[in-house]
Amino acid sequence: MNIYLAGPDVFLPDALEIGGRKAELCARYGMTGLFPLDNAVALAAHDASLQIFRGNEAMMHEADAIIANLTPFRGPSADAGTVYELGYMAGRAKLVLGYSNDPANYVDRVRRFKTITDRGGLLFGADGLAVEDFGLADNLMLIHCLELHGAPLVTPRTAPADLWHDLAAFETCVRIAAQRLLPQAN
Repeated sequence: MNIYLAGPDVFLPDALEIGGRKAELCARYGMTGLFPLDNAVALAAHDASLQIFRGNEAMMHEADAIIANLTPFRGPSADAGTVYELGYMAGRAKLVLGYSNDPANYVDRVRRFKTITDRGGLLFGADGLAVEDFGLADNLMLIHCLELHGAPLVTPRTAPADLWHDLAAFETCVRIAAQRLLPQAN
């Protein structure tokens, strides 16, 4: 069984190392981890971004499931590319799993970046736009996508010291994938 390993991990300085660690964890459970950086792309090529997209899409076609790192990236919410990949896989009726190493709910994370005011029971940011407040860890579309097409978002009780290198929540997702996809794991 192939698992597509989505997330902003590809932007880490040690991305290949973290991808390798994730692939090793998948292998321990009898599955193959497909990390986006496994695709060889010449970044100087005029169509490098399209090559990356096509390579990642090909990996998703090969995959039986996705494990998405939804730890907030450059803001209060998950990485946009990872969110696309999660939706793409759900749309293809694949098993979708996700984790976040930040256990805070969405509103609390928005507060880290913006002032929020309460106007008659509705929350608004300083930009005048409403802030989604359902007590969820991220946007309702992400959370319910996981619940309905895989398993609830996996989060630790408290944030690990290193949000980007702690793989405990990821390993929980790998265990869930093995239980759902491998007959001998049941």
